[in-house]
Amino acid sequence: MRLSVNNLACERGERRIFEGVSFTLEPGEALVITGRNGAGKSSLLEILAGRLRPAVGSIFLENAEERTLPECLHYVGHRDALKAALTAEENLRFARDFLGNPDLSPRDALAAVGLVHAAKLPVAYLSAGQRHRVALARLLVAHRPLWLLDEPTSALDSASQETLRRLLEAHRDKGGMIAATTHSPLFLNAAKEIRIERAVSSLSSVGEVSW
Repeated sequence: MRLSVNNLACERGERRIFEGVSFTLEPGEALVITGRNGAGKSSLLEILAGRLRPAVGSIFLENAEERTLPECLHYVGHRDALKAALTAEENLRFARDFLGNPDLSPRDALAAVGLVHAAKLPVAYLSAGQRHRVALARLLVAHRPLWLLDEPTSALDSASQETLRRLLEAHRDKGGMIAATTHSPLFLNAAKEIRIERAVSSLSSVGEVSW
C-alpha cells in the first residue's frame, strides 16, 4: 500500500488554514507532523481520515486491494471516543466487532498497553492517561495498516510513552504506516517530518479535489 498526498490545502471558518502540503508514505514508514497550535495539524489528519474535505489537493491510495482509505486506517484523536459506562474490555470488544479484521483479543491489547488489570473497570473510573491508553489499545484489536494519531503521547507518563513507541515500531516492522502530530519527540527510527505553517492568506476560491 502507498499513500500519496499532493498539494493539500485546508479552509475552515472562511480562512485558509494551511496549503501546499505534500508527502508520501510507504509500508514501514512514519511521518511526524509538527507546527504551532492552530496551524492545522489536527485538520490534516481529519482530512486523511475523511472527516474533512480539503479545499485543494489530491489523496491517492495505491495497492489497497479495492479498499477505500477510511477502510485502511485507524484514527485516534484528542477525544478518546470511549463509552464511559462500559468497561475497558467491553469498549475494545465493540471496536473489534465494529471495525472487523480482528487482531489481538481485547485483554491482550490491554496487556500490551499495561492495563490488563483494568479490563473489568468502567472507563468512567479510569484516569485521563488510562483512558488514552485504552483508546490506543483500539489500534491493536483490529488490523488496519495506516495509523493516524493526533498527539498520541498526550496524558501519558514516561513509561507509557516508551510502551507506545515500541508499539509504533512493531507496527512499522510489520509493514504498517503511521502519521502522527506531536509537540513532543516520538523517537521513531528514521521518521519523516513535515512542519505545517499557518497560511497567511484569507479565503480563496476553492479548487478541484481528487480522491
